[in-house]
Amino acid sequence: MTSNKNIFQITYPIFLTLIAQNIINVTDTAFLGRVSEVALGASAIAGVYYFAIYVIGFGFSQGAQILIGRRNGEHNHSQIGQIFNNGLIFITLLSLLFMGISYYGNPIAMKYLVSSGNIYEASLEYLNWRIFGFFFAYINAMFRAFYVGITRTKVLTISAVITALANILLDYVLIFGHWGFPELGIAGAAIASVIAEAIATLYLLLHSLKKKNINTYGIFSFRKIEWKAVVQILDISVFIMFQFFISISTWFMFFLFIERMGERPLAVTNIGRSLYILLMIPGSALATTVNTLVSNLIGAERKEEVIPFVNRMIKLVVVLVIPLLLFTFFFPELFARIYTDDTGLIAASIPVMKVVSVAMLFCAVGNIVFNAVSGTGNTRTAFVIEFFTLFFYLGYVYYTAIVSPSSTAVVWMSEFVYWSLIGIAGYIYLQKGNWRKKQI
Repeated sequence: MTSNKNIFQITYPIFLTLIAQNIINVTDTAFLGRVSEVALGASAIAGVYYFAIYVIGFGFSQGAQILIGRRNGEHNHSQIGQIFNNGLIFITLLSLLFMGISYYGNPIAMKYLVSSGNIYEASLEYLNWRIFGFFFAYINAMFRAFYVGITRTKVLTISAVITALANILLDYVLIFGHWGFPELGIAGAAIASVIAEAIATLYLLLHSLKKKNINTYGIFSFRKIEWKAVVQILDISVFIMFQFFISISTWFMFFLFIERMGERPLAVTNIGRSLYILLMIPGSALATTVNTLVSNLIGAERKEEVIPFVNRMIKLVVVLVIPLLLFTFFFPELFARIYTDDTGLIAASIPVMKVVSVAMLFCAVGNIVFNAVSGTGNTRTAFVIEFFTLFFYLGYVYYTAIVSPSSTAVVWMSEFVYWSLIGIAGYIYLQKGNWRKKQI
């Protein structure tokens, strides 16, 4: 199960999936960087705001993924379908709820959160369209949980490639108004993302309707929602949902603090964010693999292999990340030019990009360890670790951005605080915690 070949077979489709997904992020940022600094900054604020709500549903799907991985390790395939089916119904209803709340609540929330009138208007222009993506993004998250949980991840690669290609094409057409379409600017980026996610949903649905999936796992056997199954998922996922929401909400506050430093620092931060997410790909792919394989190992009664497996994955991610780290650290201008032609904005971005490059090593290791903790099924402990870590993280950001204003690069050093504490606390728990007795 944890041979190098098996790890590679699970990881590389996730890796390709994340690359395809992040092409969307890079494309949006690069295109909007050529619209205006306001559009670039507003897309950061609005994008993280959207993501903070999205991760609530994604957290639910992560709980389902852990359960599916555990049942897959036990070869209990019939229960996998039950988990997926009820999870899909619940997450769809959840998406509709958040669409409604966001439609009426976004103008009120953004009014109190954003200080710049230009950023406020542009953020709402984006969010008024982007919220419709909750429906498709939540369904896609549930499909992702199913395929990662059963360790068949190639379909996710194809889905991500389709999404990326559709988004790039639609961005080009709708942001700048090519081929007879209206020039929609930041609203065009939001519309493009929603349509691309809808296309991915259609593909995943058609692929999943194959007889093999239906017969083996019993997916799409809908009768009525079984609340017992939903509660079982929530028992695992509720702390992940809170953890993700608090984590991204804290990151949203990071952007709000930066926004109060000015429109240029906010634009610089969005460029840093785009590179940051791009560089996270190797670590994130391996971390997702760690999550599902830890759950599979425990389901197969091989708990003694968990810590040696995590140690091996830490060494592997360090080897993968260091060459990328060195390249981006010494040649940041090459990456900055992807996002903007403005020489002043490029010069302002370079210090942040160097900080982000080094932070990647801490992020990669911390992400591996933290996903191993979640993979044990003890999501309450993962939530507690995250909560206390974010307390120190937010304190650092508030002090360096508001109390004693520093450069944007110094504020970004908060990532060292966050990932160091996450990694240390998570590893101590794996060594000494009671996860070996956890039953799910």
